[in-house]
Amino acid sequence: MKGTYLKLAGAAVIAAVLGSGAAAQTVLRFSHTDNPGGSRQAAAEVFAQKVSEYTDNRYEVRIFPAGQLANDPKAIEQLILGGVDFTVSATGSYATHLSSLNLTAMPFLVDSYEQGWELYDNSAWLQGEFDKLPDVGFRVLSTWEAGFRSFTTNQPLATPADAAKMKMRVYPNDMIRWSMEAIGFQTVVMPITDVYLAIQQNTVNGQENPVDTINSLRFYEVAPHVTLTRHVYSPLPLTISEATWQKFSPEDQEAVKKAAAEAAAFSRDLVKNSVDQQIADMEAAGAKVSTPVIGPFRNAVASVYDKARGVYGSAEVDKILADAAAIREALPSK
Repeated sequence: MKGTYLKLAGAAVIAAVLGSGAAAQTVLRFSHTDNPGGSRQAAAEVFAQKVSEYTDNRYEVRIFPAGQLANDPKAIEQLILGGVDFTVSATGSYATHLSSLNLTAMPFLVDSYEQGWELYDNSAWLQGEFDKLPDVGFRVLSTWEAGFRSFTTNQPLATPADAAKMKMRVYPNDMIRWSMEAIGFQTVVMPITDVYLAIQQNTVNGQENPVDTINSLRFYEVAPHVTLTRHVYSPLPLTISEATWQKFSPEDQEAVKKAAAEAAAFSRDLVKNSVDQQIADMEAAGAKVSTPVIGPFRNAVASVYDKARGVYGSAEVDKILADAAAIREALPSK
């Protein structure tokens, strides 16, 4: 009898609290493909904590790492459909839904993190393209960091001549594929969640991604030759489903934007300051890390700019190239 009384009393207390106006927490789903120990997960946790803090705990951002819900292309599709609320992925991954974003993956646009941050925060051309995305079904909240793309292969890669005998995994992005083919690789498109096994089974000889991703997903275990070409700056726009965004009050929209900006600052600082240690850790684990002479790789991809002009139009290509050139001049790399 006493146990029944306690249960009823507890239920009455809960009902009284709910009846007093306490709001039930709304769960928002955040999908990404980084492993739980990676920088994306760390920044996602900061973002989730800040969203809760700035909305008086009315929202819980529930994070699903390692492709639990979807690979990158599927997560972006789910954003549009409202199946997930947030994702974070390379800019080129979003180009399936706005093809001009392929141009951000043109090779050797910028040479330093600071130049890349300026490009993504203040390029008039790029901000104009981001402004088109709500009509597609999602919007950019901030840009997180991943770094510069480099290679991991199961054979040495010192010059473009070495690429001729290799199959290179690429994600669904024309610009990346054109650059890889210009260097000399045969290209194979596949989701990042399939890459480790594909290299292990020799379906492909390697992949290209920022050091942070190479380290997090442990690609150096199956492709131990890490070649630091830094051929593409590849940050990670954090995006929100437009359907989710429109459900927020103006105050909650500002709260989520503030949380996104603070998570971006955390991400940029974390990745930039972790690269040297990640390289050292990979070397300690057996990776063979090298920095090649970059000139032959730059020369190999020179044709990609003209190919881009033929597909996307000279005006669009020249706008982003001009923005990047002005940034490189204003912020020379050290």
